[in-house]
Amino acid sequence: MRIYLVGYMGCGKSTIGRKIADLLKISFIDLDKYIEERYFKTVPAIFAEEGESAFREKERAALIEVSQFEDVVVGTGGGAPCFFNNMELMNSNGITVYISPDTEVLACRLIKSKTERPLIVGKTRDELVLFIDEALKKRAPFYEKAKIIIRSENNLDPRLVIDLIHKSL
Repeated sequence: MRIYLVGYMGCGKSTIGRKIADLLKISFIDLDKYIEERYFKTVPAIFAEEGESAFREKERAALIEVSQFEDVVVGTGGGAPCFFNNMELMNSNGITVYISPDTEVLACRLIKSKTERPLIVGKTRDELVLFIDEALKKRAPFYEKAKIIIRSENNLDPRLVIDLIHKSL
């Protein structure tokens, strides 16, 4: 079984992904961490030194690799579904789940986040809300190709996600 979690940064892919993997007793892979370990650089460093297109190539290669693994939950980067044919790759190799909290929830989480995120560095809360809204308009068509879509205001119960996955099988 392969489960791919997609959605905008800060939606909870890593948090809920770890919980789902624990409950199912399978592995969890955070795709950004996987890339960092593979290339010995942080995602922000790759962006800064090589640019976004080089990062997206690395991300694609990593996604192809983890798509060969069995019994895994993969938390993708927020942009991963939007490049190449990544969404089609994930849909053909497993179950895709789009986690879609409200924009205000995303902004609140991202403002409080300790993770450096290259695309939002230096933005005020108001700028961040506008940025998220614009980004979601562009990314939603990719995200909404997921087999399961979960619109959630706050914290997601991993058992709910697992139930939805089992119903989709």
